[in-house]
Amino acid sequence: MYAMLMGIAALWGAATGLLVPRAAYRFAVPPGEPWRTACPAGHPLTGPARAWFGAARCGACAQGPDTGADTGVLTIARAPGRASGRAPGRASGLGAAPHRLAPLLTALACAALAWATGTRPELAVWLVLAPVAVLLASIDHRVHRLPDGLTLPAAGAAVVLLGLAALLPEHAGSWLSALLGGLVLGGFYFLLFLINPNGMGLGDVKLALSLGTVLGWYGWAVVFAGGFAGFLFGALYGLALVALRRAGRKTGIPFGPFMIAGAFLGLLFGGLAA
Repeated sequence: MYAMLMGIAALWGAATGLLVPRAAYRFAVPPGEPWRTACPAGHPLTGPARAWFGAARCGACAQGPDTGADTGVLTIARAPGRASGRAPGRASGLGAAPHRLAPLLTALACAALAWATGTRPELAVWLVLAPVAVLLASIDHRVHRLPDGLTLPAAGAAVVLLGLAALLPEHAGSWLSALLGGLVLGGFYFLLFLINPNGMGLGDVKLALSLGTVLGWYGWAVVFAGGFAGFLFGALYGLALVALRRAGRKTGIPFGPFMIAGAFLGLLFGGLAA
């Protein structure tokens, strides 16, 4: 039973992960600019849902070499910046994008969540939010930005979906605890933003609302564990960059991926302990 559940979750993750590179490319723009509607070579993006859904490869680029590009994969160049949601991103050309990594990461994450959660109704919530988390991590890693168009709807979706899960039998969490967890973790990050605006972006604060909500579903111990793990991962990454002389003490790093990774471990811990 568990093997089948994990397999279905992995297939869901792989399928939704295929949509991540297109959305990541479109969302990864400097603040104030419209979302991208064309590939780096200038070809209009086409596909369902106003071209938000589609392959990572531009069909026009892939069909002919006259564009000057050797591949049609949509990618985003890494941009220098300070904090998530504060530093502008930079568009880019073509190359080795996360179009192969995103489906794999999403599939593995969904399978692990199914293993830890089992058949409890909150698993459906985790599977819906997992691709969004991978998308946010991809955007923040590349351009140091967490778009409001993703963080705020994710927080609202977490509240609503967990509210529905709380109405179903055999759930293992508390909706009230989830709401409080989102408020507390979001408030904590907002306090850090007020103390050091250059080190913590508002994008991180808004992301903390959804992460605190999902972690709070399993209680305060999970909120603390997931939140602490995010800071630990970020600190270790920063120390590694300094040790390798690839960054200085004041170099900004995208914190969103570490927040998400910490929350992921927290959910695994909460699901197994429930």
